Amino acid sequence: MLRIGIFGRAVAVAGLACLVCSAFATGSGDSPVGSSNVTTADPAVPRPPGTPCVVQLFQNDTFNDFGTRPFSYTPPAGCGTHWSKVVLEGDFSVTAGRQFDRTASIWLGGVNLYFGTTEEPSSTVAPSWHVERDLTDYSALFRNAGQGQAILANLVNSTYTGVIHGSARLLFYPASIVAPAGQVPDAVYPLGSDPVGSTTALNTSSSQLAKTLTLPRNVERAYLDVFAQSQNADEFWYTCVPDQYANEVQECGGGNFREAEVSIDGQPAGVAPIYPWIYTGGIDPYLWRPVTGVQTLNFMPYRVDLTPFAGILSDGAPHTVAVSVAGAAHYFSATASLLVYLDPHATQVTGGVTRNTLVGQAPTPTIGDTLKTDKSGNVSGNITTKLSRHFVIEGYVDTSHGRVDTTVDQTVGFADTQGFTINGTTYRQVVNQLTSMDGSSTSRIGQFVTNRFREQLRYPLYLDYDQVVASDGSIGVTTTVSQGYRQHTIQQLAGITLYTASVDNTVKSADTLDFDANFNYTGHSGQASTQAFAFHDSLGSCYRASVASAGGVVTAYNSGRGCPDGINHVLWFTHPDGSPSFGRSLLDW
Repeated sequence: MLRIGIFGRAVAVAGLACLVCSAFATGSGDSPVGSSNVTTADPAVPRPPGTPCVVQLFQNDTFNDFGTRPFSYTPPAGCGTHWSKVVLEGDFSVTAGRQFDRTASIWLGGVNLYFGTTEEPSSTVAPSWHVERDLTDYSALFRNAGQGQAILANLVNSTYTGVIHGSARLLFYPASIVAPAGQVPDAVYPLGSDPVGSTTALNTSSSQLAKTLTLPRNVERAYLDVFAQSQNADEFWYTCVPDQYANEVQECGGGNFREAEVSIDGQPAGVAPIYPWIYTGGIDPYLWRPVTGVQTLNFMPYRVDLTPFAGILSDGAPHTVAVSVAGAAHYFSATASLLVYLDPHATQVTGGVTRNTLVGQAPTPTIGDTLKTDKSGNVSGNITTKLSRHFVIEGYVDTSHGRVDTTVDQTVGFADTQGFTINGTTYRQVVNQLTSMDGSSTSRIGQFVTNRFREQLRYPLYLDYDQVVASDGSIGVTTTVSQGYRQHTIQQLAGITLYTASVDNTVKSADTLDFDANFNYTGHSGQASTQAFAFHDSLGSCYRASVASAGGVVTAYNSGRGCPDGINHVLWFTHPDGSPSFGRSLLDW
């Protein structure tokens, strides 16, 4: 039986304004077809009408070491302090040569503004790419001057020659009659310990990203935006198996269930599913040239509703908000930002948590197998990992407009089957995984439902790794990957559906790596990939784009096909990228 271990180490070789929303395609002329540069079907952040005020955070910085790149921030002049939209734009590039994928992040006052990874170059291709993030809900952060930094640790020497450059800016769109300022949080608090900003490494399940805060005494609502990025030995967590099978199937142990746990003063307060991001050097780097995996260059946070705890957070005492990752095994890189809304007509509110069924529900999956090992040591069969948890958290807060009761009701699912075929000439592992989240957040004043937000999330991942030894001892490793991000949201008032939206982002890719009998890399073949991105909502927004590649070159690109008149048409206040969108209420409550 043979095991090369690609997973253990990457191979380094509406009645308001609207607009046409473009994808992040980079190429020659209007079409990227024929280009080897990074091309995705992801939508840009839609913009309101008007000319934005621009604040440059950093310009063409060079990232060729492990140092941070500090910058100073000053609020924009001439745009007021309340904006219809705030958008971060970032542009990055790496010179041709050899370089690993690197983690990139941008911070201001300890708060994360951007989190993602970089594209790997080749000897002939110097990739460049563009990222955007809707930061409107972070408006309170931008009303005051502060210090920030970009972190993109990059080793450059005689072997790893790729030098990364980057720029970033904030665009502030002034509020207007057709694009009014939204109901954004009144304050933003980072959970990290670095006053300028940095992630925290969560090495084990007991490791925590935690911050003790004394909040204003009039918190009405609270949300936590959570990022948890797998690193190091945890980079390929989705391929690991429970410890009892690790030797038999020649895989990493520790299991492949991961989940972010949120707590307040040690009490379970919420759950954030972990997305299986695959970086551009992951498994087989040719899989991701030029079409990257889902969100690889631009992660999306998961927003946890902590509103049932608003009354407790308003009691004037210090409270510790923490994030951990169940199953972490060196390590997850984590950051989180607490967003709070304050009662504008009261200096103090009171309240409490009345029900929390998440307490006592440990995230312990059920493990099963059909593995068989014959007398020759050949292994075949499946390992299954399953978990389903339903919990309800209820709380109330007595505000200037009455008692508001909030119920968070969620069902978290994880279902994974790993199939193995291991013998003298073959090592094949097939991962079929689905992470799911079905939940609702409901607020009431008396019997009147003032706001109900429902969300369904699906993170499907299919990975087929097939390693075969030929009669001459040469080795072929064929990898096929399909991953998706599916989101459906519903906004309701008094039982009436006011708005629905759906996002579907799917990337499929395949490639074969070839090695000689001494495991020297000799080439690759069959590289092909596709991405299809679709967004639509109940107000008529429609975005569709797709891209295909073969042999590292874009072979097809379509934008708007399937939308009315073949044109992407997205309302400015929507979230076609799947970013968090329920921090706002349709009424005061």
